[in-house]
Amino acid sequence: MSASGDAALTIRAPARLHLGFLDLGGALGRRFGSLGITLDRPVTTVTVARAESDSATGPDAQRAAWARNCVRAALGVATPFAITIDSALPPHGGLGSGTQLGLAVGVAVARLSGQDLDARAVATLLGRGLRSAIGLEAFTQGGVILDGGKPTAGPRLAPPPLLSRLPLPPSWRVILAFDASREGLSGDVETRAMAELPPFPAALAAHLCHLMLLKALPALAEDDVMAFGSAIGEWQRALGDHYAVAQGGGRFCSPDVAEAIAFVESQGVPGVGQSSWGPTGFAIVGQPAQAEALVQALRQRFASSTNLSFDCVAGNNRGAEIQAHGARPI
Repeated sequence: MSASGDAALTIRAPARLHLGFLDLGGALGRRFGSLGITLDRPVTTVTVARAESDSATGPDAQRAAWARNCVRAALGVATPFAITIDSALPPHGGLGSGTQLGLAVGVAVARLSGQDLDARAVATLLGRGLRSAIGLEAFTQGGVILDGGKPTAGPRLAPPPLLSRLPLPPSWRVILAFDASREGLSGDVETRAMAELPPFPAALAAHLCHLMLLKALPALAEDDVMAFGSAIGEWQRALGDHYAVAQGGGRFCSPDVAEAIAFVESQGVPGVGQSSWGPTGFAIVGQPAQAEALVQALRQRFASSTNLSFDCVAGNNRGAEIQAHGARPI
């Protein structure tokens, strides 16, 4: 639906977990391939409005202004836009902050300009989705997303194709562990770290693909949180060992998050790990009451670790929410 008659749009874009890559070596001609879960919170909330002059206020305003300028230039329009960021995902936390902010601003600018530019086209313009389409598909439709990676040869500018999208069962909860004192790798540092990782064994990639196709996804479809979690936990341990050289020698970027997640795992929760480069850790739990009890136990156990905080969130099976305001003056 075109929003060209609207004066402003408010977009609420969800966080996502990036659970890992399936093949970093590309033995069959494609690299990466990844699974992610869209979360109900935290969120990025942005309002973009027609204005007399450009402005951008709120957290991450500079990145938001860059996205506005990039999409506007690509569309060949000159309309000024005011951007107000009411909330933003923690930057470099493993939750997809840059992608969600860029897509929210870019989609809003396109719609307010009367242009039919979807989120995938915006992501390509902004250089998002170079390895993974998890953030893009989380924005578009939410749920649990599997993408097909990128070709090892030829053009690789477009985000990977969507292979599977399943809803996160409504009773499942995700425990999040945040470390405010650390940031995950990003930008050029992340690119260098990826390039310097040891070779990814083809046999491991084959095993992870098998684990995904014939354990994790069927378990998700059948609402079996223990089987799904055990597959994710095994995957995370393998990737954590592979990434350890770039993370100070451990499976987690944050030793404090590692300790907190180990406690949850000791309580019988197998689906644990780190989102992307962290520092955010996660645990997947099948029932709200169990998840809330574990969060309370974490808060008590780690009360002296003021850098740590915890939350218990549901999945988002809708994607971003877009609300129009007012009408364009005639």
